[in-house]
Amino acid sequence: MTPMALDESFHHNWQVEILKTPPLIAPARQFVYPQQIAGEEDALARGALQLLIKPETGGTFLATCALGFTDRSMPTGVYACPNPGELCAVAGGYAYIVDTLHPQRSTHIRLKPVVEVRAVASQNLLLFVGFHNILAWGTGGEAWHTQRLSWEGLRITGVEGDALHGTGWNMLTDKDVPFTVDLKTGQHQGGGYSS
Repeated sequence: MTPMALDESFHHNWQVEILKTPPLIAPARQFVYPQQIAGEEDALARGALQLLIKPETGGTFLATCALGFTDRSMPTGVYACPNPGELCAVAGGYAYIVDTLHPQRSTHIRLKPVVEVRAVASQNLLLFVGFHNILAWGTGGEAWHTQRLSWEGLRITGVEGDALHGTGWNMLTDKDVPFTVDLKTGQHQGGGYSS
């Protein structure tokens, strides 16, 4: 696993160091994500992304984020969030939102796997793209979650104003079909999925 650099698209009030090896002297505060989720008891056996996080107040802590998948094509990295006190850690396609002031509070993004993370600073949204749909995270948490856009695989082609454009694969025609998502509501038009 090779973590990518920090994406600082949003203002944030914390600092982070992506660790290549566990620290020789670990801080007193340590947190493991995901927190007690059924079926994820052995998640750490796949590996983990380890972060040394220094919040605005409260002292440094170690965050250990379990890998979702060991496939190198799955994203791994750290992203600033629209809320300056939150940090997003993505480890092998699993995304965790950590409240840096209260690290015992975290959200494991329900989209699994996350195959792309995209900041849309103009809309104050962090987008999580999966194989079938998109989830948006704003200053107050999850902003919206699209309906299914594709049978398998999405490609984002651009953002214009309040609209996100992309394509989704249609199994019946074996073609990529364009879609548009309203970034304010998550409602979409088009796409490759039809029931």
